[in-house]
Amino acid sequence: MPLIWCSISSHGFGHAAQVAPVLNELGRLVPGLKAILRTNVPQWFFENRLTIPWELSPAEQDIGCVQRGPLEIDVSATWTEHLRFHMDWQTKVRDEARAIQSSAPDLVLSDISHLAIEAGATAKRRTVGLCNLSWDRVLEPFLESGIFEQVKTLQLIEQAYGLAELLTRPAPGIPMKAFPKTVDIGPISQPATPDRQTLRQAIRAAPEERVVLVAFGGVPLDSLPFEKLERLAGYRFVVSGPVPQGGRRIRSHSSVPLPFNVILASTDLIVTKPGYSTIVEAVVHRKPVMYVRRYNFADEAYLVEYLHRYSRGGELSAGDFTAGRWEQTLNAVWAAPQPKDEAPPATGAAEAAEILAGYL
Repeated sequence: MPLIWCSISSHGFGHAAQVAPVLNELGRLVPGLKAILRTNVPQWFFENRLTIPWELSPAEQDIGCVQRGPLEIDVSATWTEHLRFHMDWQTKVRDEARAIQSSAPDLVLSDISHLAIEAGATAKRRTVGLCNLSWDRVLEPFLESGIFEQVKTLQLIEQAYGLAELLTRPAPGIPMKAFPKTVDIGPISQPATPDRQTLRQAIRAAPEERVVLVAFGGVPLDSLPFEKLERLAGYRFVVSGPVPQGGRRIRSHSSVPLPFNVILASTDLIVTKPGYSTIVEAVVHRKPVMYVRRYNFADEAYLVEYLHRYSRGGELSAGDFTAGRWEQTLNAVWAAPQPKDEAPPATGAAEAAEILAGYL
């Protein structure tokens, strides 16, 4: 039975959402394929996404960024955690390499843990990266002058990435200089068939009301301006996480009897931060997006440009987001004309699978 060791960052859910369609496409090309998911992403996330046999092997694969909610990176805590993670680095690599060797996979795929790449190379397994970004590029803007430990950490990450045989970079991707060879592929998407009727019935939306999905990824959103949203006539909201009881306009997506990707495909608008999977799926399904920027995350500008080129989008400031001043921007995004440029086909999962099948 062909076996793939799949290391997945647990910095939110975006990396797991990127990997799942690739594994499904690979399973269609490689009969009997099984995946070991090396990650701290919870099991439930994969249960309605993966169509191949898989097992979860929980383990910390990287740090990414430490965040105060989905919109704010705690830079000091991020560096503290990276210094902890990289203490006694060679021992950590050897331990991970032994775990890989004990499973004897045919291929190591990493999105986008540098630990997995160096451990895969140490274990003498063919090792490939998959991602639209890399952690060295994410950390670069946070380097503080004169702090040697930060520079050393960045160099260690770059050196580990340099051991990969290949990086498959889905569009829209950022430049990544650490990898010796990069192959660009199309956007990765796992589109779903809309079910607007079920969604609208579940949240009791009137025919004239617009349904808005509020989705900020796997990093929990601590609070929303629920009182202001309840007074926003003409809209219904489906949000990730708990909602106050007794509300009329706001429902948790867990109360809707549809998978998340079907909810996204069935909404009228999306409110989010610019993250890879949400933006690509919004473009695929031609959903207008109101977004709140962070301004210090490596792929954000690329995703915003991609959204505006191929779909309707509008920025809401963090202050207006927190204060509940949403209506004007929601209305403007809804009324905006669809751009003339056709989005590139979301062929990335199939393209990545074709490449990876050659390694298996």
